[in-house]
Amino acid sequence: MFTRKPMLKFIYFLLTLLLVLSFNVITEGSEAVPGDNNDEDDLKELLEVDEEVEREAEGDGGVKLSEAEVLTKAQRIVLELNNDNTERVVKGNEFVLVLGYAPWCPRSAELMPHFAEAATSLKELGSPLLMAKLDADRYPKSASFLGIKGYPTLLLFVNGSSQAYSGGFTVDDIVIWARKKTGTPVIRISTVTEAEELLKKYHTFLIGRFDKFEGPDYEEFVSAAKSDNETQFVEVSKVELAQVLYPDIKHTDLFLGIVKSEPERYTAYAYDGTFTTNKILEFLDHNKFPLVTKLTEMNAIRVYSGPVKLQVFVFANTDDLKDLLDPLQDVARTFKSKVMLIQVDIKDENLAKPFLTLFGLEESNNTVVAAFDNGMSSKYLLESKPTRSNIEEFCNNLLQGSLSPYYKSQPIPDNTEASVHVIVGKTFDDEILSSKKDVLLEVFTPWCFNCEATSKQVEKLAKHYKGSSDIIFARIDASANEHPKLQVNDYPTLLLYRANDKTNPIKLSTKSSLKELAASISKHLKVKNQIIKDEL
Repeated sequence: MFTRKPMLKFIYFLLTLLLVLSFNVITEGSEAVPGDNNDEDDLKELLEVDEEVEREAEGDGGVKLSEAEVLTKAQRIVLELNNDNTERVVKGNEFVLVLGYAPWCPRSAELMPHFAEAATSLKELGSPLLMAKLDADRYPKSASFLGIKGYPTLLLFVNGSSQAYSGGFTVDDIVIWARKKTGTPVIRISTVTEAEELLKKYHTFLIGRFDKFEGPDYEEFVSAAKSDNETQFVEVSKVELAQVLYPDIKHTDLFLGIVKSEPERYTAYAYDGTFTTNKILEFLDHNKFPLVTKLTEMNAIRVYSGPVKLQVFVFANTDDLKDLLDPLQDVARTFKSKVMLIQVDIKDENLAKPFLTLFGLEESNNTVVAAFDNGMSSKYLLESKPTRSNIEEFCNNLLQGSLSPYYKSQPIPDNTEASVHVIVGKTFDDEILSSKKDVLLEVFTPWCFNCEATSKQVEKLAKHYKGSSDIIFARIDASANEHPKLQVNDYPTLLLYRANDKTNPIKLSTKSSLKELAASISKHLKVKNQIIKDEL
C-alpha cells in the first residue's frame, strides 16, 4: 500500500528536503581523535599570506582587485584542515567556524565562495572567529572527529565544543550569524563615517536609538538581537547619526525601525510605551522580507514557515516577472504584514514544480497566480488573467476568507461506452455523491505498483455485474484529481458508496480475491438477481 501525504505536508516535505540536500547543518560534535603531527606554524603562515596579498594590492598603486583576485584572497584567509591539524585548531581557538565539503558536491561548490567572502568581511571587522574548511571526503578521520556526516556541513566550535549553525547561506547571512554568536549581537554607531560604511555593507538592518545604552528597553533590544540569527541590529544615541541611517527618524527618546535595500526602504516600529523581546522579534518577522520576495533555495524554508500565513505565489518567466514587479509591489503595500507576495521563476523546476504540481499545472509556461493559507491547509488559484486589479481582488478575497479552495481536476471524460467510469474532480459530486446508484470506486495513482492488479479486478467485477443497473464501477486518479470529500491516504483503495448513504463509504480490502470482493459487494448492497459465478 502506498501512503499519500496531505497537501501542505507534501510542500513541507519537498522544501525541507530541498534545504537538507542543499545545506546539512549538524548540531552535535563527536569524541576527539588525536592528531598525528603538531604543525604550529599553520595560523602564522595563513596570516602572512593574507598580509602579503594586501601589500601586493597596495604596491599596485591602490588598483582595485578583480573579482577573481578578491575571491583568491578570501580563500587564502580560510584555513585548510587535515588529519594533522584539525583537533589542534578546533581545541586551540575560542571560536572556529568549520565548513565540511566534498570537491564533487555542487552544493559545496556553491557555498564555498560565500564562506570565503564572509571570512574576509569578518577579518576586516576584527572578528575573533577563525574560519576553516575540511575536505571531508579526503579526510574522513577528521570529518568523523568533527561530526561531519554530509556535504556541505557548517559547524561552529566554541572552545572545542560544537554548536548548531542556524543562519542563512549568503555572505551577509554568515557574517551576521557569526558576529552574533561570537559576542557582537549589536553594532554601535558613533560617527557619521561608521554610519555611511554600515549602509554600504548591510542590505537589511534593524536600528534602535537610545539616549543611553542602558535600562529595561535597551536590555530587551539586546536580548532580541541575541535571539535573532538573520538580521543585523544597530544601536545609536545621537539623533543626527540615526538620521544618516533612517532619515525620517523622529526626535524621541526611543526609536526602532527596519532599513531595507528595496522600494519599501523604511519601516518604523509602533512604540506603545515599552520594548519587549517578543514584540521586537514579531515586528522583525513581519517586516524583514521585501514587499515581493523572490523565492530561492536559500530562503525557501524561511519564507514558507514565516509568520504571515496567507501567501500568494506568482509563477512566471523572468521577463514577465520584471513587468509584473511594480504592480505586484503596489498590491503588496496594500496587504503588508497580512498577505505575503512571492515571485518564483516558473522555469526553475526545483522551486516552481513542487508547487505547480499541487494544481496540476507543472507543465505550464504561462503566468500562474496561486495562494496558500498555511493556517488552514488550503490552496487557491487565480483563474482569471493575472492583471494588477485581478491580483489585488484575489488577495483581498483571500484575506476576507471568501475564496473557494482549489481542487485539481482532469478534463471531463466521455463515459458513454465505458464499463468502468472515469471520475475526475469536477464530476465527483454528480457521478458519486449525487448519483442514485451504488458506486464502487477504485482510487489509484499512476506510480502505485499494486494498483494495476486492483484495476484488473475492478474491470472483471464490472463485467460480472454488467447485467445490473443498480451499481456503477468507477475509478479516479488521485494524483491528478481532488475533492474535499475524498480523503484517501493509501493506494490502491476501494470504496463502496451505497445509494442510501453516500457520506459513509465502505472500504473494501484490495487483497481480497474476486470471489471475496463479489461476496462483499452482494452482502453490502444486496444486488438483485445476481449470483456469484464460479469463474470468480
